[in-house]
Amino acid sequence: MENSFRFFRNTACAYFPCHRGQDRETFNCLFCYCPLYFLDDCGGDFSLRRGVKDCTACVRPHAEGGYETVLARLRLECDRRRTG
Repeated sequence: MENSFRFFRNTACAYFPCHRGQDRETFNCLFCYCPLYFLDDCGGDFSLRRGVKDCTACVRPHAEGGYETVLARLRLECDRRRTG
């Protein structure tokens, strides 16, 4: 698969697709656990339940362009932490 480092679909997963209503053919499982979860304002569609992020409504890391979006934000956060 071309660009396989950007896309992975695990149809054998018991939870696939973990976000309802998404296209099974384009759903990207690469960021099954979102690397932006640690950010207070990650840019995703989340809610707080008793102080814990609920990302059920967020499909940004799983949608087309999600890989680029996540990597760009990680680079930005790394740069911010390096420069203080």
